[in-house]
Amino acid sequence: MPIQCLSSAPERRPILARSLMRRRAALLAFTIVLSLAASLVMTLAFAADRVTALELVALPLFASLFAWTAFSCASAAAGFVTMWREAGSAREGAKPSLTSRNALLLPVYNEAPEPVFARLAAMLESLRTAGGLERFDVFVLSDTRQHAVAVEEREAYDRLCARFAGQARIHYRRRAENTDRKAGNIAEWVRRFGGAYDHMVVLDADSLMTGDTLVRLAAAMEAEPDLGLLQTVPMIINARTLFARLEQFASRLYGPMFARGLEWWSGAESSYWGHNAIIRVSAFAEQAGLPHLRGPKPFGGAIMSHDFVEAALLRRAGWEVRLASRMRGSYEESPPSLIDQIVRDRRWCQGNLQHIAVIAARGLHPLSRFHLLRGFSTYLTAPLWLALLTVGLSLAAFPGLAGVTEDDASAFAQPPTGLVLGVSLALLLAPKLMAWALLLRTGQAAGFGGGTRALAGVCFETVMSSLIAPIVLFAQTRSVVEILTGRDCRWATQRRDMDRVSLVDTFRAHRQEAMFGSVLVVVGLIFAPDAFVWIAIPALALTFAFLVSAWTAEDAGDLSLLETPETRRPPRLLDRALKLRSAAAVASLVSSNEPPAPPPLPAGLGYETA
Repeated sequence: MPIQCLSSAPERRPILARSLMRRRAALLAFTIVLSLAASLVMTLAFAADRVTALELVALPLFASLFAWTAFSCASAAAGFVTMWREAGSAREGAKPSLTSRNALLLPVYNEAPEPVFARLAAMLESLRTAGGLERFDVFVLSDTRQHAVAVEEREAYDRLCARFAGQARIHYRRRAENTDRKAGNIAEWVRRFGGAYDHMVVLDADSLMTGDTLVRLAAAMEAEPDLGLLQTVPMIINARTLFARLEQFASRLYGPMFARGLEWWSGAESSYWGHNAIIRVSAFAEQAGLPHLRGPKPFGGAIMSHDFVEAALLRRAGWEVRLASRMRGSYEESPPSLIDQIVRDRRWCQGNLQHIAVIAARGLHPLSRFHLLRGFSTYLTAPLWLALLTVGLSLAAFPGLAGVTEDDASAFAQPPTGLVLGVSLALLLAPKLMAWALLLRTGQAAGFGGGTRALAGVCFETVMSSLIAPIVLFAQTRSVVEILTGRDCRWATQRRDMDRVSLVDTFRAHRQEAMFGSVLVVVGLIFAPDAFVWIAIPALALTFAFLVSAWTAEDAGDLSLLETPETRRPPRLLDRALKLRSAAAVASLVSSNEPPAPPPLPAGLGYETA
């Protein structure tokens, strides 16, 4: 697995299909035309008297944010139209038979072993039912640093081996050093054992996939020799807190449409999200060895968000990277609280900003560069949004600032400006309504409690996301500032289970949001009460961020507004994993006899196997 050079490219080059060029051109044209029209309207409104310095700052901020909103809506619309046309026509083919050797890789880092191994046991049972167990070997790749957790991992592994003795090949390894984190964990496996396998399915500690899905993924790789990576679209499950339930509802209702739109214009130049995907091992070994970036941390060193870069390197060498948006049976879990989400997002922010040094790598496909650009611009738009909010309020509240007159300050209240802001709001809401319409079209509304209840859930989720989004954007802005000033983030274990968050904890975590929001509220109400209506929701959400965070961390109970098909009638795999996770079920995994000692691999490999 040689380390790849970013300043030179392999000989093989990807080919762009003309049909996808037309699709991408249409998407780009819609975004540009609509953004130029909106920017022109704002310019004319500002220029009604004269354009001021602050307005010159506000215009590019508005234009860039509007463009990304328009692009996202257009991509969702493409998914909507495609799914509308395909409604009722999707049929699963016959269950395929496999000839390939496949590895199921489960990297773990200080995770609670019982739920991890319970999910793995459920997947192995499902694979056995699907008739594919003999074609998959399992590798638990531990980077755990806590000795007590490592001991529990070993015990859970022994129980799993005993349960599937003579049926499955299960391996466990704990690395002595956490070199390059998860990417290094996978790379170490590829270098030691990759040559024995055709494909590898990379999981996260919270991943869950049906045996049928795993078999069909491997069959797709066998059928398409140019396919290097096939990414599924995981649905969020097992949500208990209000925050997680909101994420689960949005993922299940809106996610398939957004994913279908992404597949529509990405084609063979799609992306990789680091888990719940199958990869051709030889292609990955040849092309996806990640270099360390030059310079000190946080921008230099090991690439943290490795998945986007690995996909780009695979495509650079001519391997197809595709999204399997119509394949079901792929699941993951969500952080239980807003604070946990922000902690995880801080790591993603640093990883995506590192891509600034990768985007200019030689030989990358233009769409791979776009995926990298889209990734780090997601975080750069957060400070742009905050700046636009501040500049807009300043224009309205302090008309004498920078030579602004009273007449100039009324620009935001003019009908054309109100129309543009209304269009912006429509672009945000339209995908949600399109996803709801697809439920009615495809007959899946019953899984959400019916069309009316699903629509009520959309409205509730929209209100809650309007409160949560400003808090997330503020946190992302803080992350960007920290990274730009040289602060590196540590590799923390992700909390996956619900644990009550007190008001004291949330206020400590969100005190900066509260201070900034309070300033917006005071300035808006005192100096610009007419304009305050435009910023009332984000200003109040930031002011009371600690209350929103504490409330959404509570157990949601049986909240019928946020039902999904998986909560109403859990698939057998989900139900089985939860049962195995319970203490009684885990205890039942222990055989009445002591499990046999697993036979060792050749000396020096550092693996234990059964």
